[in-house]
Amino acid sequence: MARTAMVVVDMLNPYEHADAEQLERAVQPIVPPLVELIGRARSRDDVDLIYVNDNYGDFTATRDDLVTRALGGHRPDLVEPIVPPEDCSFLPKVRHSAFFGTPLEYLLGQLGTDTVLLAGQVTEQCILYSALDAYIRHYSIMVPPDCVAAIHRDLGLAALRMMERNMSAEVTPARGCLT
Repeated sequence: MARTAMVVVDMLNPYEHADAEQLERAVQPIVPPLVELIGRARSRDDVDLIYVNDNYGDFTATRDDLVTRALGGHRPDLVEPIVPPEDCSFLPKVRHSAFFGTPLEYLLGQLGTDTVLLAGQVTEQCILYSALDAYIRHYSIMVPPDCVAAIHRDLGLAALRMMERNMSAEVTPARGCLT
């Protein structure tokens, strides 16, 4: 049986950085479809939900530390609906790709994953680089464009096109994922 891993990238964000205001505006509309997609993922036995989040340079930060920091930031309303459930995998990361410096590749192998569904932020950075790393590891890739947020809309659209064209990613709205 095919297994999918839904990887939620960098949604625990305190929005206290350059470009935060632009990103906040892009994240706001993706929260409702993302919440719905996370719910669908949690209801299925063939989908594993995994959160991968930047540690913001704090190598002692735990899942709870990152949640607390994000909820205490400028936009807790964007964080609260998507806080990772206690029973899902959570991996801190240090750079753009969800694979770089994390045990994600090992975890996906242990789970028997063949498809990686990427959601979160930032489309033209962390989502794009994670998709490339998934592609070179021979995973099928899905990206719902209504569940990813870009800082720069034009670059986000270009990144989605690159994932679709160069990595054979299935770019389809959330309502078409995990059906």
